[in-house]
Amino acid sequence: MAAAAELALLEKSLGLSKRNKYSARGDRQIPVLQTNNGPSLTGLTTIAAHLVKQANKEYLLGSTAEEKAIVQQWLEYRVTQVDKHSNKDDIRTLLKDLNAYLEDKVYLTGYNFTLADILLYYGLHRFISIFIGVKLTTELP
Repeated sequence: MAAAAELALLEKSLGLSKRNKYSARGDRQIPVLQTNNGPSLTGLTTIAAHLVKQANKEYLLGSTAEEKAIVQQWLEYRVTQVDKHSNKDDIRTLLKDLNAYLEDKVYLTGYNFTLADILLYYGLHRFISIFIGVKLTTELP
């Protein structure tokens, strides 16, 4: 799924009524949001964090210093690891590693639902749809 579609789903799930228009930059189609208040914002996680703040749901970015760091870690993981995989063997390994990590956790940061959970869900969805053919909706897990 293109990052612009993920960001549109995020807007809807956050309850934002004003829909933004996104462009893409470069060969990797990195999303760009032109804001009314200044320079454009570039990158999936940067724009997603901006939308969370715009929706006044900053708890999704973490509530403690440690949780905020863990959210940032998983947002980086999404962009640097999940988005880079394309072959089934790598995907299978990625899913096994995530399954092992989540074995004793409810969410990526432990017990609190965060932006990292949302974006990882969106990023992993394309793999799941390859394996079992599920269509992504605006409903969050």
